[in-house]
Amino acid sequence: MTDTATQIKDTISSNDVVLYMKGTKEMPQCGFSSRVAGVLNYMGVDFADVNVLADEAIRQGIKDFSDWPTVPQLYVKGEFVGGCDIITEMTLSGELDTLFEQKGVSFDKDAANKIREANG
Repeated sequence: MTDTATQIKDTISSNDVVLYMKGTKEMPQCGFSSRVAGVLNYMGVDFADVNVLADEAIRQGIKDFSDWPTVPQLYVKGEFVGGCDIITEMTLSGELDTLFEQKGVSFDKDAANKIREANG
């Protein structure tokens, strides 16, 4: 395994929820990253953010690691969940709530319901 892959694996294994994104959770640098970070922030999920724009090796490395061509990428308890479209779909269907519940990740259920109500 390369140093980059080792670094990615360490980050994913040492944090319950990790979002590889363009920018940071406080200042996303693209609409897709902003949407996923916004959902997680609104739902009160404690997550680590990794800014792929700050490190070209990580930017390409995360795509190779997950075999997924785009960023953002969400990991929950070491498991790759998906990108923006998948996270949006899972949020609206309630699947993301279920995943967080199964994995023991705390989140604000009322906030999740508000997202669904606003987009229903």
